[in-house]
Amino acid sequence: MKRIELVKGIQSSILGFGCAPILGSEGSKKSIRAISCAIDCGINHFDIARSYGYGSAEQFLGKAIRFKRKEMVISSKFGIKANLKAKILSPLKPLLRYTLSVFPKKNTGNQVTPQKSLTVADRFHYRISLNSFEMNNSLEESLRALKTDYLDYFFIHEPLGTIDNIDDLFNLSYKLKQQGKIRGFGIAFYHNQKSFHEKYLKGFDILQFNNSPIKDEYIETVNQRGLMPNIIFSPLKGGGNDLKTPREKLEKISYDFPKSVILCSMFNVNHIKNNSLIFS
Repeated sequence: MKRIELVKGIQSSILGFGCAPILGSEGSKKSIRAISCAIDCGINHFDIARSYGYGSAEQFLGKAIRFKRKEMVISSKFGIKANLKAKILSPLKPLLRYTLSVFPKKNTGNQVTPQKSLTVADRFHYRISLNSFEMNNSLEESLRALKTDYLDYFFIHEPLGTIDNIDDLFNLSYKLKQQGKIRGFGIAFYHNQKSFHEKYLKGFDILQFNNSPIKDEYIETVNQRGLMPNIIFSPLKGGGNDLKTPREKLEKISYDFPKSVILCSMFNVNHIKNNSLIFS
C-alpha cells in the first residue's frame, strides 16, 4: 500500500484503521479478524484513544500487534476517559452490542456540538482537565496498555472549547519528543469545533479532523489544507451528491488531499480488502 510521511521519519499507510469500535460496538473476535486483515492488506496506521472500548481498546490493540510494533504507526489521544461505570458494567458489553444491533441508533451525520444530547457511550466517559499533569499521566497509561515505550502520534481528543493553557501542553510535548516518548503532537477535532482552536493550530505537528466530500465546507477545507499533511476521519459520512460509493468518496479525498492519511473504521473484512485495493 502507498505510504506517506505526515511527520518526518514516520511512514503511514495512506489508508488508516480507526479503532473506535474495538470492544465497544464490535467484539473481540471480529476486532482481531479486522486488525489482522488490515495488516495483511498493508495498513500500518492505527488510530486509538484512552476512551475507546470503554477503556479497554488500547490493551487489546497492544496485544494484537505486539510482534509487529516497529512496523506499525500508532496514534492515541488524551482528554476523554472511561469512568467507573464502564469498568463495572464491562461484562455487559456483549448484551449492549446485541441491543444496539437490534435497535440501531439514527445516523445524525456525526455532528458534535457542546450542547449535544448524551449518547450511550457518553454516559460511560468523562473529560479530564487539559493540563500537562493529566497529559503526562494519560500518556503513561496509554504506553502501559499498548505495551510500547513510544507513540508515533499523541493527540488532544476533541476538546469542546478553546484550550486556555495550550502553551503548557506544547512545552510538555516538546519534552516528550526529546525523550522519545512521542514522535508527533496533534489535535483531533470535529470541523464545527475548529473555530475554538484557530489561534494555536499552527503549533501542532499534525491535525486530525472529520471530512467528507459531501460536506458543505469540503471545498474550503481543500483550499486551506489540501496540500498539507492531515489525518482525516469520517470520510464516508453522509450522501446526497454524485459520489455514491465508498470507492468514489475515498478516491475523491485521496486526490484532493494527496498528503493525508484517511481513517476508516472497517470491521468487515471485505470492506477492508476493497478499500485497500484503492490505494495499492
